Amino acid sequence: MDYNATAPLRPEALEATLLALRSVGNASSIHHLGQDAATRVDTARRQLAELLNCSPGEIIFTSGATEANNLVLRAAYAGEGLLVTTAVEHPAVLEAARALTGNTPEALTVLPVDEDGAIDLELLHTALGSRKVTVVTAMLANNETGVLTDLLPIIKAAHEAGALVHTDATQYVGRLPLDLNEVDVDLLSLSAHKFGGPQGVGALFVRRGTPLAQRPLLIGGGQERGWRAGTLNVAGITGLGAAAQAARLQLKQEAAHTSELRDHLEEKLISSVPGCRINGARVPRLPGVTSVTFPGLPADAVLAAMPEIAASDGSACSAGAPTPSHVLLAMGHSREDADSTIRFSIGYATTEHDIDKAVEATVRAVTHVQSVMATTNWP
Repeated sequence: MDYNATAPLRPEALEATLLALRSVGNASSIHHLGQDAATRVDTARRQLAELLNCSPGEIIFTSGATEANNLVLRAAYAGEGLLVTTAVEHPAVLEAARALTGNTPEALTVLPVDEDGAIDLELLHTALGSRKVTVVTAMLANNETGVLTDLLPIIKAAHEAGALVHTDATQYVGRLPLDLNEVDVDLLSLSAHKFGGPQGVGALFVRRGTPLAQRPLLIGGGQERGWRAGTLNVAGITGLGAAAQAARLQLKQEAAHTSELRDHLEEKLISSVPGCRINGARVPRLPGVTSVTFPGLPADAVLAAMPEIAASDGSACSAGAPTPSHVLLAMGHSREDADSTIRFSIGYATTEHDIDKAVEATVRAVTHVQSVMATTNWP
């Protein structure tokens, strides 16, 4: 129940990764072993490009979306103009943006969102008209609530202002159709393990012709056309490609499957736990994500009372942090409600039995925590 943290490795990705691990070869070597590795990389690049409907030459492999986000924002911002982002971005974008700009209002604009997590387009237009904007970055799907961003009006406004557009599509790719011939973003980041590939590998899409000077984070051998030096992770990249191909072939069926199961999960939780609320339910969301607030009940206590269920009290990337979810706070939730929210995220291998088991465990855990709080005079 925590696919947004990481999805189970798809069988196709596991098989492809193991085959690559059993081979020997550096993809930069010119002998036959190296060329065999290079062929695996080329195949994966093509498989990912087919999922995104872009050119293989527009794909740069990285260690994941965090690296891709840092790499592209470093290249796109370059210390000049204004960087515009949103208050609900993943920390890999927000923190990178703050570091690059010095977190000054002259260099960074963070757009607020409404109670549903949607961006105020009027404020975007105001930001774009205030001074020269270098890049606008807005995620396609939120990692905590699943709320989707309508990128098309953002892209149109940003391009009219002469700005580049980047999107962190980590939670979206491989879960819903994405055609980069129709969604005219300049730059896009993703991670393999969100759609059933291996952990530790991802990619950056850079549209051909994008006026972007390279400012690599890693300098050395000039791999990935100078964008990222270092020996390529052939096994990981091979697994990413196999997962991308499997996701593309099953995308419509999996999206319908997870959407039906998510609705089933939410209906059973609402009917079984009086007072619980679904966040972002009034706007389009990823089919497999639900963010549920259990008012007055600490999420960490509820999760601890159902150890057999893998769910999250926010983003796994910020687990253990003493601060509440910045996403929920940006949507207008109180700190108490943010601390009382659990994210369930499901995917291609989730079954109705999994949903029923999760609901049963959650109801039992909520009842237990309520009882403990009542008998201990919890503040």
